[in-house]
Amino acid sequence: MKRLQHTTRLLLLCGLALGGAPVFGSAVALADGEVRAGRASDEEISEAYIYLLGRLLITRQQQLDFQEGFKWNELVHRKPGAVDWPNPNLDVAYSEAWVAVDDSSCTIVTVPVISDRYFTVQFLNGWGETLANINERLFPGKASGDFAVCLRGAKVELPENIKRIDLPVGHARVLSRVALGSDPERAVELQHQFKLRATGTPKLPEIAKTPIFDLDKPPGVEAFEAAGAALDGEPDLSVGLEKRQADVRKIAAAVKDSVKERARVDGVIKANAMAEIGKAGQTIGHGVVENGWARPGVVGEYGLDYLARTLINSGGIWANIKPEVLYYRGGKDDSGSDLNGDHAYKMTFPKDALPSRFAKYFWSVIAVDNLHYRVLPNPKNRFLLNEQTHPEFGPDGSLTLYFATDKPADAPDGNWLPIPKGQAFRLTFRFYGPQDGVANGTYWPPALVKLK
Repeated sequence: MKRLQHTTRLLLLCGLALGGAPVFGSAVALADGEVRAGRASDEEISEAYIYLLGRLLITRQQQLDFQEGFKWNELVHRKPGAVDWPNPNLDVAYSEAWVAVDDSSCTIVTVPVISDRYFTVQFLNGWGETLANINERLFPGKASGDFAVCLRGAKVELPENIKRIDLPVGHARVLSRVALGSDPERAVELQHQFKLRATGTPKLPEIAKTPIFDLDKPPGVEAFEAAGAALDGEPDLSVGLEKRQADVRKIAAAVKDSVKERARVDGVIKANAMAEIGKAGQTIGHGVVENGWARPGVVGEYGLDYLARTLINSGGIWANIKPEVLYYRGGKDDSGSDLNGDHAYKMTFPKDALPSRFAKYFWSVIAVDNLHYRVLPNPKNRFLLNEQTHPEFGPDGSLTLYFATDKPADAPDGNWLPIPKGQAFRLTFRFYGPQDGVANGTYWPPALVKLK
């Protein structure tokens, strides 16, 4: 996850050279450096924009989903590897939906009996915050059968003994994940046994009409022009961010009323907000980098950390919470240089710190490009390393993984992930069911050593 090293990309988008000066500068400020009474400061504009962008990334995806043919309360079962999101998880079979509930209708979620592999059904709100999961960890006495997902407080008649899950909002994004493991055909069979059905006829929410943008070309002042559509009817459940939302609405009104203010706000976004996002992307907001790997401070539920929420919505949308999975993003080698397919790299896990030690369920690593965060095409059609690639261990019990255009001479085939020549890339390492140092925040994967 994110898997979010936006710095170079976003700074270039802003018209900045690394280490250079902003293109805008004094053009966006008053001559005396003061802010007119009632007008948002540059800092308030940057913070409001970063906050709002996190929501626009969700509305963008929602519009794309329904353009594709999604229908409320109906699951779309994806073929393994067929999701088109940043940083896809290729270890699981995904099913997706948007669920609508109200005071008169709940949605019944049918979960098959699964005892031999990881699974979960995740619910997220319109900000990318995880609301609930259904799995045997959270429902140890009843992890299969029917669950009723309802609007909190709704008085809906339900079958006896059905487990009710209350949501604080009237619609949510749903993802079910079933681990492929060593038997992907069985995983797909199980995937298709997940079902949704509404108990009544809920009032369907309007889908916000906001900019649909390329991820490497986020909107400028147009973000504020879409603020009403993005915010109306979609509460932010994070207590303490009321000022950010108030600032968004204030700036949105100002850019509507003044051509001059519209230009100023657009300039601040490009000169300041984009640079802040780029800088924060190196550490995934308030995360920590060690050995060239960034570990996010928060994921899946963000509290007041809207900066991390926006970064993760951009580079790893629909991220789940830490007890389910922990993501590390690798973007640099042991010398601090960016990863590139012109070079070969390896990372070695000692015998007493193999990846399996830190994942109760499974681990994997993928390589993605630095602009759209999609896996990299290669002649072998191999897009990840995990236990199913059958990596071999060294004589001392250690495990070395390789990332290179051509397989290094001493690399077992199952330990090698092909990287296109000349391709700038980053790695995402996943630990499902984090435990030990991954769970308590004391572990980082080994550094990537450049071989040539």
